[in-house]
Amino acid sequence: MVTTTHMLRRALQHSSLSFRYAALMRSNQCRAFHISRRLDIVKPFLLADIGEGITECQLIQWFVQPGARVEQFDKLCEVQSDKASVEITSPFDGVIKKLYYDPDDMAITGKPLVDIDIQSEISEADEAKLAGGEEESSSGKNADAAEEEVKQQEMEAEAGAGQETVELQNDSSKTESLESRRPASKQDHRTLATPAVRHLTKELDVDIAEVKGSGKDGRVMKEDVHQHVSQRSQQSTSSESAAATAAWREDKQVPLTPVQSGMFKLMTRSLNIPHFLYTCAADVSALTALRKKLNAAAKSPEQKLTHLPFIIKAVSLALQHHPLLNSSLNTKDPKKPGLTYRGSHNFGFGADTPFGLMVPVIRNVQDLSIAEIASQLRQLSDKARNNRLAPSDLRDATFTISNIGSIGGGVVAPVISEPQVAIVGIGRSKIVPAFDENDELVKKEELVLSWSADHRVADGAECARCAERVRSMIEDPASMVVNMR
Repeated sequence: MVTTTHMLRRALQHSSLSFRYAALMRSNQCRAFHISRRLDIVKPFLLADIGEGITECQLIQWFVQPGARVEQFDKLCEVQSDKASVEITSPFDGVIKKLYYDPDDMAITGKPLVDIDIQSEISEADEAKLAGGEEESSSGKNADAAEEEVKQQEMEAEAGAGQETVELQNDSSKTESLESRRPASKQDHRTLATPAVRHLTKELDVDIAEVKGSGKDGRVMKEDVHQHVSQRSQQSTSSESAAATAAWREDKQVPLTPVQSGMFKLMTRSLNIPHFLYTCAADVSALTALRKKLNAAAKSPEQKLTHLPFIIKAVSLALQHHPLLNSSLNTKDPKKPGLTYRGSHNFGFGADTPFGLMVPVIRNVQDLSIAEIASQLRQLSDKARNNRLAPSDLRDATFTISNIGSIGGGVVAPVISEPQVAIVGIGRSKIVPAFDENDELVKKEELVLSWSADHRVADGAECARCAERVRSMIEDPASMVVNMR
């Protein structure tokens, strides 16, 4: 009897040891499973320098929200500088934890833009895009968390089997929760608008989400806002319309948009330039006849030509004989100013857009044909109207042509853009009476060219000689063929 009891006791002890051994094995398996997970890193992502010495830019819109999962090259936000709009993308895979700015806020270059829970490998180049210090020590925090997790699972393993399945289900539910928080790929483009349009909606008390946009991808334009206000006023009663009109008449103070701020700074510096003005009228009757003949043979509307490509080419040909007007003046040291003769003809042209005046640049005009100039004019104008000009499209102009004639007017007084030393304004052509070589009254199509030159480096005679050379080539387009290379 004693022997039987002893044997039974030994069997129970052996069974208990086997159960504990199995529990420890399960604990080790769980421990290996959880420790093999990658430790996350939460760091601020800095707004990088977008060029041209820009220190701040206005945040137009966010493409993500806190909790959203992003992958490398996914769009984070769109910002507007005083020159162009830029889309900022994520250099990492991870989860967005915090946004540092609201729409319409001014974001500072080199300061945190978002906090990202990074879940991908980080190279040395990527580390430069992050803030130097972490908000907390990730390695120590994750190591303590891993140790605490191991201890907890050892206790759970001794308590009984089945706990691993519960943990795996919890991990799966967490993953599904994060995936469900991923933002939808389709964006509501109705709320896409420039700062100028947003300020207009605030002035007119309009909810931008209610406005139907007519721009690219449904982008809301100024005309859309005015049309929405007009329709709203027609539907309201006469008393409500009177109250709304009274509200519009109130004075409101608003800050300058980034484009207006850039113009303010540039034109303020330009006031220091002593401008020399010179105007001349060109007979463009022969040029118009040539244009009509070429446009009649064009196979598509994109191949049709306006006056502007011919005038741009004529100015480039004239500047080869008058390189002083294609130079740049350096006045950083007022005691020793310098002059740089530019080898390339990079012509900026004024583009009237819903966001303000843009001046995109056509590069190396001296090497382009008239058809190629016309093609680049169309491409850059389309990009300007859709606010898709890159910073490189707006820099390094050596001379500027302002085509105010597309709106109206004749004689203008264009303002030189520093460090350039000259600019020409083009008015609208009109039919005027004139006498031919036989003293007979005829109709003539006249176009006025208004020149401005920096009188510190260019005298009136030099500017007049260049202007007259351009006028002669415009009046006789065949002469341009002889001078082309």
